[in-house]
Amino acid sequence: MSSDRTDLVPAAVPAARGAHATIHDVARVAGVSVASVSRVFNGRDHVRAAMCARVEEAAAQLGYVPHAGARSLSMARTGAIGVVLPDLHGEFYSELLRGMDREASMRGLGLLLTVLHEGRGVDTLAGLRGQVDGLVVMAPELDPAVLARHMPRGPAAVFLACAPQDGSLNLRIDNHGGAAAAVAHLAAGGAKRIVHISGPGNNFDAQERRAGAEAAASAAGVALSVIEGDFHEASGTKVGDRVAARTLQADAIFAANDMMAIGALMALKRHGIAVPEQVAVAGFDDIPLARLVNPALTSVAIDIAAMGARAVAHLAEQIAAKRERPLEGRVTTADEVIVPHLMVRETTRETGRG
Repeated sequence: MSSDRTDLVPAAVPAARGAHATIHDVARVAGVSVASVSRVFNGRDHVRAAMCARVEEAAAQLGYVPHAGARSLSMARTGAIGVVLPDLHGEFYSELLRGMDREASMRGLGLLLTVLHEGRGVDTLAGLRGQVDGLVVMAPELDPAVLARHMPRGPAAVFLACAPQDGSLNLRIDNHGGAAAAVAHLAAGGAKRIVHISGPGNNFDAQERRAGAEAAASAAGVALSVIEGDFHEASGTKVGDRVAARTLQADAIFAANDMMAIGALMALKRHGIAVPEQVAVAGFDDIPLARLVNPALTSVAIDIAAMGARAVAHLAEQIAAKRERPLEGRVTTADEVIVPHLMVRETTRETGRG
């Protein structure tokens, strides 16, 4: 009876060779558990060399090749990263996604896009767990506590242009410095009454840009009026119409993004207001359209595509680090600040001219 039992040890069990061999066959031939075989093929740490040798020998004997899709699932890798944006309208987001897609493609990653629509889709964030290896989140209008509460646990994350998130990498723009540079330039060109078209009051970028504009106006001793917009062209058009009709006194307009600045510029032109001779105009972001309008728009320049690529690169590095050190939780690195520069074009006067 005992000899019959000896014939049943795993190494003696015949198994199919080649395409028909399974991980169960390898486990039986190697005399180990299926979980042990999985750990060997997935490159997990803390696997004994002797076990690796047994499993690899059994796999070679059977001609077993691990299934790439199953291997990905067993390692909780999807090969995709989630991109969470507040909107898709306008050139800013097309440029941002262009940079993200370029970087992701270079790294063999796909993009899974989610749009929050002014925060209304925040409940969908938790459902991304298991669908992506990490997240790039741009949600400047969301309260950081609300965003943190809805983030899925586990995946690596990079926060782009958000209110800072503790314990995570934050990639943000120096909005304050960029806006201050724009207002200082307008004042140096002779502006005395500047209108700032801000973004929505609950938007983190808009808050910082408004603060920078106010600080620079105070330092230059010029008047600054703030009118809240929504980052869309129509907001700028309304302000341009008012300035042209002289119901709003201004000799310069600084908008918190280029689309509002272009709306104001086009309105002024329709009313026959000379730009920059009568009213100077400046924007923020330096979208491709800024250099194509006539006159070409002065703007606080960000390389938007490069910013998107940088966010994906940071995330890919975090995913790799998390894979190497799975027990350390979310991997963090120092925050990074993108410093914009002023791109002076035709819609503003040269420094020192009135």
